[in-house]
Amino acid sequence: MMQRGSLLLSQEASSTEKDGMDVDSESTYSCLNSSSSEEKGFNSSGKREFASQNGCLNSDVNHECQSPKTRIGGNNGRDIESEQDNRSPGVSSDNQLGMDTDDKRVFIAETPSNASSGSIQDVKDEAEEYIVPELGVEFVSEEHAHKCYNRYALIEGFSIRKDFVNKSKITGLVVSRRYTCHRQGYGSSKRDMNTKPRKETRTGCLAHMTITRQTSGKYRVIHFETRHNHVFVTPFTAHLLPSQKRISFVEAVEAELAAAPVPDGVPKLGMGFDSEDHAYEFYNAYAGRLGFSIRKDYVNRSKVDGAVASRRYTCFREGYRQNDKRGLKVKRPRKETRVGCMAQLVISRQADGRYRVTHFDERHNHELVPACKVRMLRSQRRSMTNQIVEASASGASDMLPKSVAEMLLTGVGGQDDPIFDPIDHEMNLTSKRAWNMTQEEAESFHQYFQSKNLKDPYFVYAVQLDVEEEMTNFFWADEKMLVDYGDFGDVVCFDTTYRLNKDWRPLVLFLGINNHKQILVFGAGFLYDDTAQSFKWLMRTFIKTMSGKIPKTVLSDKDAVLSQVISSELPKTQHGLCTWQIYQNALKHLNQVVASSDSFSSDLCGCFLHSDEEDFVNSWKVMLDAYSLWENKWLHGVFEERVMWALPYSKHIFSADIETTLLSECSIASLKKYVKHESHILQFVKHFGRVVNDWRYKELEANYDMGQHVPRLMGDVIMLKQVREIYTPIILKAFHQEYENSLNIVINQCMDAMSSVEYKVSTYGEVRHYTVLYSLEDDLVACNCMKFESGGILCSHALKVLDYRNIKIVPSRYILKRWTRDSRA
Repeated sequence: MMQRGSLLLSQEASSTEKDGMDVDSESTYSCLNSSSSEEKGFNSSGKREFASQNGCLNSDVNHECQSPKTRIGGNNGRDIESEQDNRSPGVSSDNQLGMDTDDKRVFIAETPSNASSGSIQDVKDEAEEYIVPELGVEFVSEEHAHKCYNRYALIEGFSIRKDFVNKSKITGLVVSRRYTCHRQGYGSSKRDMNTKPRKETRTGCLAHMTITRQTSGKYRVIHFETRHNHVFVTPFTAHLLPSQKRISFVEAVEAELAAAPVPDGVPKLGMGFDSEDHAYEFYNAYAGRLGFSIRKDYVNRSKVDGAVASRRYTCFREGYRQNDKRGLKVKRPRKETRVGCMAQLVISRQADGRYRVTHFDERHNHELVPACKVRMLRSQRRSMTNQIVEASASGASDMLPKSVAEMLLTGVGGQDDPIFDPIDHEMNLTSKRAWNMTQEEAESFHQYFQSKNLKDPYFVYAVQLDVEEEMTNFFWADEKMLVDYGDFGDVVCFDTTYRLNKDWRPLVLFLGINNHKQILVFGAGFLYDDTAQSFKWLMRTFIKTMSGKIPKTVLSDKDAVLSQVISSELPKTQHGLCTWQIYQNALKHLNQVVASSDSFSSDLCGCFLHSDEEDFVNSWKVMLDAYSLWENKWLHGVFEERVMWALPYSKHIFSADIETTLLSECSIASLKKYVKHESHILQFVKHFGRVVNDWRYKELEANYDMGQHVPRLMGDVIMLKQVREIYTPIILKAFHQEYENSLNIVINQCMDAMSSVEYKVSTYGEVRHYTVLYSLEDDLVACNCMKFESGGILCSHALKVLDYRNIKIVPSRYILKRWTRDSRA
């Protein structure tokens, strides 16, 4: 049996003849000892009460303050003996229940919060008294009987349910009622073969309690069976029993009705809703904030009016998919989405017509979707569509929920849509736009964006006006761009090089790099004004579109205004100058040299690609000699500021090697002829779409090849076999090269410190050395070449030290998810 802390009893069960209760010496029973008046042993005049920790008798006759020892025998009758001595009381009972008081066994349940030594609590309130059920005991009401039997079941470790009931045809009052163990009877064998089989819980248990109404209005126990044919639950899981859940639900409802509602958006047991749809919307909104989708599971309908009696909503990853009957004949099997998630919300209709939460489980066994991808979840898309349709039908955008009304950039609707306005009226420019744009060009932009939005509801665009209410700045992004940013938005290159030429439209691009080191476009825009206000609007619009996700690193061109805006709008983001944009500026300022020499562009690019300082300086001098550019002032000024942009001096900033990728990418340059003013805007947007689609197709090809081919390794090396299963082929190739280089690395010096070791390493036969620090406490390794800090893979120097320390696999902290095969998972 279990401890009865709430009743101040400690019960020990040994056998049906000698089982009893040992009461702590600080707790005493206050009882009146009297003889039995009939075989059932009911007390005819005395009243016994349990006093809480008072050590003294309280009865209708005077007794000394001594500790009684009482033995209660019989299942229905009692044989009571009382010994007055100074020993601690002991009570033995073969039914393991309690004391007899005025045809009742009354326990005053005292909680730790209000228990105090020396206080005596009388039975005054029905809600505070617990009468132990047994044959002949009377209860004040049917509800009182149910509560006491349920309390008794909780102590024992089983659940109860209401069985048959007889009601008076005249008054409608309950004449008799039977409560049974929840395992009573057997489950029905007549079930549809197509329905999902339920777990069998009934075992034919005979335990029950039957009550009948007396002439006094009370209810007396006429049958009380205690035999069970199953194992009881433990005290730690008793609260999960069905009858206890119902009690918790009732208490939760009462607490909600008594307390002032505090809408925090989290479902709670007993929470009420006006309708089934209201409950669905609430749970779906909660799911959207956390990052999962929901679906409607089972539903029970009333056989009378067909209304929903109960409904369960589950996570969209609940359960498991059934095996496809077609088996291996399926050419394109669908991706497995169900993983047996247990998160769910169950509602049931109450007597007042409202729906209340009867069960809520918030546990998920899978990763939740990031905020930038929530809008792509099925239930979120449906909810958004329904809200739009309703708002459109009513013609009142003010009636929309806040989450939708604030979605300026959700890409829903167009300029004429009453619930969506892509024009940001809150951040109008305070001046006239700097660049000229014809009215026809502005309308072409707007009409194109509207048409895209009609085809793709997740196409996002926004417009900023100048002081004269003329369209000035534009931003747009499609659904794939939002997804790409959610996966690889840690590094963003803000490309503004097209603003340098007045013959081109002022195109700006938000660029990134995927796990195959391929270019991604996160968003695009046209800025016909280059003031700080325009840059602030663009940055805020971009971050808002991406659900507030902030990049770790932003690379941009050298521009004082832009640098100040990035620092103020993204204070936690590392900011660096983009080597690729400096290279584009160099081609513009040295256009005469580019035109006169076919090799100059590639030689200049070779200088920019060097990540080692000595190699960079030497190649720069060779270029100046080869093309006689020692006197060029622009190149001289750029070289003086090399610390701000050159790769050897920006290794402390994580760039995911995007600059090297951009320097070798030719597709971006193809946009130049389409951004000229003489080209129609539709020509540009179509070509821009083709370029973006080409990049996306290359990623599909890379993913396909990755699944079809296994990269070859230099040998049976544990570390290489480990990363082959993790990295994409291009990242594996770079790591493989670093590992090969590490074989030629030698350790020249080793200096021990308190908690770390410093190694001096160099390539065999070379003078240049590098310093590698290894932490003894947490196996951290760091090299002053900072290849991992800038590119995200370990350098050959660090790999050499790990091998020297007998570490044969790459520690998980040095494997970035963005470079893995499952980076989009």
